[in-house]
Amino acid sequence: MQWQTARFAIDLGKPKVMGIVNVTPDSFSDGGRFVSTRTALEHCEQLIREGADILDIGGESTRPGTAPVSLEEERARVMPVLRDAVRFGVPVSVDTYKPEIMREALDLGVDIVNDIWALQRPGALDVVASHASCGVCIMHMHGEPQTMQRSPMQGDAVPQVREFLRQRSDALRQRGVSVTRIAWDPGVGFGKSVDQNFSLLARQRELLHDGFPLLVGWSRKSSLGAASGAAVHERLVPSLAAALLAVERGARIVRVHDVRETVGALQVWNACQPASGP
Repeated sequence: MQWQTARFAIDLGKPKVMGIVNVTPDSFSDGGRFVSTRTALEHCEQLIREGADILDIGGESTRPGTAPVSLEEERARVMPVLRDAVRFGVPVSVDTYKPEIMREALDLGVDIVNDIWALQRPGALDVVASHASCGVCIMHMHGEPQTMQRSPMQGDAVPQVREFLRQRSDALRQRGVSVTRIAWDPGVGFGKSVDQNFSLLARQRELLHDGFPLLVGWSRKSSLGAASGAAVHERLVPSLAAALLAVERGARIVRVHDVRETVGALQVWNACQPASGP
């Protein structure tokens, strides 16, 4: 399986690690650490040295209860970072739901649009559909970041997530976007209860039946804290466990803060896989 992106056809025969670069003052885990262009680019280079296959760069926190960021502020945060990051020789993803940012990022050579709103904002679908080959990750979110954890979704999350992602994929395909460009993210922690998040992990294989690669982000999420009792900066081991379980259940990309440790864990996992034939 390959994920077609603007500059790279990413081979998903082995799971890939997407390193998180938050150019924000208020992200739940590392807000403020990489808010300047210089520190963000240094972090990008560090993640690549640690083995990141993809960089995911975002300028707006989506933690529960956070206020939206203006277009101008997000542009000022991410564009200088993206402009240099595309020269580092690895696929670069922009984490945004604003179509203006998507278009400007793609014009800079960014490879992937990673949208928590699954291209539901006016104009977002047009931006991706009009691009020749960019990759896109569509995510399921119940509600919106400001209120999503006050009123999480009801019922069985798995079929609801699958149906939503299927509908958004159909919308892309109707615009001429190849299935090889589309990845799914079930949206762990986005408007879901702890039990629903873990049901998405336990039954993750049910999301594979439509043939789209899964990109999953469990890194340092609050559900891991609920299960383990660990504070946010003490969730390395729970995050590694969740990443390995996600890969074991078919995820092809894991989105993480702790790249070096995740790469090491996946190297052990890969060593246990049956050797492919000639």
